[in-house]
Amino acid sequence: MTENAALKDYLLSRRTVTAAFLGAPGPDAAQLEILLTIACRVPDHGKLAPWRFIVFEGEARHKAGEKLAALVASREPDCPPERLEVERKQFLPAPLTVGVVSTAAIHPKIPEFEQLIAAGNACFNLCHGANALGFGAHWVTRWFAYDQEAAAMLGAGPGERFVGFVHIGRPETRLEDRDRPDALEKMTKWTG
Repeated sequence: MTENAALKDYLLSRRTVTAAFLGAPGPDAAQLEILLTIACRVPDHGKLAPWRFIVFEGEARHKAGEKLAALVASREPDCPPERLEVERKQFLPAPLTVGVVSTAAIHPKIPEFEQLIAAGNACFNLCHGANALGFGAHWVTRWFAYDQEAAAMLGAGPGERFVGFVHIGRPETRLEDRDRPDALEKMTKWTG
């Protein structure tokens, strides 16, 4: 293989655009198919494809937020209205959110951890795909990824768990880069 300078430059400058700065238009149906295809091109020991995607777009984004707010209100009757408003906006303003669900299960040869990592890689490739198509992306989890009742309400089945929600839309601002760790300081060499 030869060096791909454009890809190297992209990877050296890749940046998250947070959901608050992602606007319409979002990907159309053909672009969504490309995004999901890119998301599936990840290391996958055993070819298990231990993930699936749940798409939140259009009115479904509002409905998801209303359901989250209702769940919080049922658990916390004295919850301030501001908190409920935050929950209502969990899938806004980005025009598209893809929930990536790990379907990792017990396997005789492939540890569940490896399957979980494969699903995480699908999240990250979804971010790369969004950038490749001219969109911005923001990979988050939030409390409802870890709460079984909320996750089930958002489409996770028994034994499944969300590894992330990737918000996708057109960047509405240019964000400055943040400090990054020194790669060499993060490295040690094993010497036996």
